[in-house]
Amino acid sequence: MVSIQKRFYSLSLLDSLIVLCSFYSTLLLVFPISQVFTTSLLVVASALVISHYIFAHKYNLYKRAWEFASTGEMILIVKAVTYSVLTAALLQFIMIQEIYLRLFVFIWMMQFFLISGSRFSWRILRDKQKEKKRLRDKRTLIIGAGSAGTLLARQLNQSSECDLKPVAFVDDDKQKQYLDILCIPVVGGIDSLQQIVVQHKIESIIIAIPSLNKIELNRIYGECKKTNVKTQMLPMIEDLVTGKVSVNDIQDVEVDDLLGRKPINLDIQSIESMVTNRVVLITGAGGSIGSEICRQVIQFSPSTIVLLGHGENSIYSIEKELKSLAEGDIKLITEIADIKDRDRMFSIMNIYNPGVVFHAAAHKHVPLMEKNPAEAVHNNIFGTKNVAEAASSAGVETFVMISTDKAVNPTSVMGATKRVAEMVIQELNNESITRFVAVRFGNVLGSRGSVIPLFKEQVKKGGPVTVTHPEMQRYFMTIPEASKLVLQAAALATGGEIFVLDMGKPVKILDLAKNLIKLSGLTENEIEIQFTGIRPGEKLYEELLNEYEIQNEQIHPKIYVGSSIEVHTEEILNNIHELSSVNGEGLRELLLSITNPVQEDENEKVNRTVLV
Repeated sequence: MVSIQKRFYSLSLLDSLIVLCSFYSTLLLVFPISQVFTTSLLVVASALVISHYIFAHKYNLYKRAWEFASTGEMILIVKAVTYSVLTAALLQFIMIQEIYLRLFVFIWMMQFFLISGSRFSWRILRDKQKEKKRLRDKRTLIIGAGSAGTLLARQLNQSSECDLKPVAFVDDDKQKQYLDILCIPVVGGIDSLQQIVVQHKIESIIIAIPSLNKIELNRIYGECKKTNVKTQMLPMIEDLVTGKVSVNDIQDVEVDDLLGRKPINLDIQSIESMVTNRVVLITGAGGSIGSEICRQVIQFSPSTIVLLGHGENSIYSIEKELKSLAEGDIKLITEIADIKDRDRMFSIMNIYNPGVVFHAAAHKHVPLMEKNPAEAVHNNIFGTKNVAEAASSAGVETFVMISTDKAVNPTSVMGATKRVAEMVIQELNNESITRFVAVRFGNVLGSRGSVIPLFKEQVKKGGPVTVTHPEMQRYFMTIPEASKLVLQAAALATGGEIFVLDMGKPVKILDLAKNLIKLSGLTENEIEIQFTGIRPGEKLYEELLNEYEIQNEQIHPKIYVGSSIEVHTEEILNNIHELSSVNGEGLRELLLSITNPVQEDENEKVNRTVLV
């Protein structure tokens, strides 16, 4: 409070001196007379000072932080000076029925320049001091000279905590090129990025176009990558404006930002008719896919969500998260249960009588299931059979099984068990009033079994980053993308289909590793990439449909549907059940023979036409 009062008295005294100095010096310049302290002139001078105080208070000129002054403060000074001069001129007219127009014009000019100069000198002094302190800051190039880029540049200049100094903009808009924004030049377009980085000695690049789609982001990042300069992204402009994040929260570009797919448009009405005010049960609700399905489902206001899972900690975590998202009277029910417990599955289905079941519980780790085929069989096949038959018995309307591209011509125990599980629900679909469908997709970024967390951990430790084979390719999708499309597929189901999500183009794992190293601000010279060889059960390439399932039908821009194949699984399951007590090669061979009735060599599988 004392400092505010001191500031007020200091500025008031300064303004009094400026106003009186402006008045009398202008008077002597315009009317060089000796009598300057006449009664009428003293009254006009007093009116000028008093009216300036009144209008300065009106526009809060004594409460402004002038070290951050900008055009807004300049306009307020113009208003205060203009109205105070007009008041003095009006008083003179009342006293002598005459206005010395030239006198008041010169008074206005001198008063404005002296007051604004005294205030903005604080800003200039602050900027000079900051400039000296920031000589060692990283020279930063901002891609995007729009509102987001301008806001970023302003905040970077004002931030005392950030070590980034904006020195140039890049923008493809020809009308902005070679102009200055906030005294920072727009030096060209994306195509000349490499030359600009060298010419301006750029040490950091920030992409400041929040509205970019992933295809455009991928193109821009491709150009940034050629410069060997660390590249980051601006958070959402809404988060910056609302203060949720600051410029210090500039994000690294993540691998899933570069997948290059357009946003997913859902048929909201069909999903609402399936989910809204209904009971939805999700198995594996604590897993990566299961928990994201929960997050998507809750947005459509079901009456109840039953969270079924084997791991108590993960179920507790997703329940707590969903409580913060739930609106209205949505019930969240947790059931810690093992899908291999058949009686428990039937009991749960009969108690809650769900309308929709999303079956996401499964063992998905390929090398581990190679070592434990019996467990894969019990969980992925018989566990699925338990849940599916319980759903059928309870009269569930729609049952959606989360499958995998590894179920196509499988070479692994995990893929084979998921294919047999697809057969189980396809046969059940022919016998039940429940609509049974499978949704098949590839790897999801960020899931517990994804290669991305492993690569990040390896980079963090200084390498090496391990890749099984230089030609290894996989389909990738983000968890939210996959989960949204699972809901869409469920809403479009008629029964018996194997839906295949459009995964985009396959990505080389080697390219993924290189991108992660680059995104971490390092080079391949600093982080070694080692090739470890293909692991048991792995294929170089994954497929989404086999040749018997392929058809041209596309029921959604992002969803294909494969042809249903008539299967009789009872004999298959009996054979597997007899062998499942033997945790060895015999069980593995039986699984692969069942799911690959016509044996082909690896090259033939790789070259087969697949749906992408």
